[in-house]
Amino acid sequence: MTTDKNQNPEQIVRDKIDQMLIDAGWIVQSKKDVDLGESNGVALREYQAEAKFADYVLFVDRNPVGIIEAKREDEGYKLTVAEDQALEYSKAKLKYLDNNPFL
Repeated sequence: MTTDKNQNPEQIVRDKIDQMLIDAGWIVQSKKDVDLGESNGVALREYQAEAKFADYVLFVDRNPVGIIEAKREDEGYKLTVAEDQALEYSKAKLKYLDNNPFL
């Protein structure tokens, strides 16, 4: 995978995550082109979760099963800082879905 030198660190990380998801068999979609029936496993970028956007929401058979929060590579070593954000997402309702929060 090649990256553009003009990309910001967040976009570089998202490109890497996209490729890892694709390599693992997920279909990666943008919020503009949603088709949860395209595959059993769909990773949807920038999905509205209550007051914030989740970087990725993972769907299996059209059901939300997880959220991926993209962080710059240098932030990956400080995962405890993201614990509050992860907890918030786990309790969030996803817009456009009548889902139960993850917890």
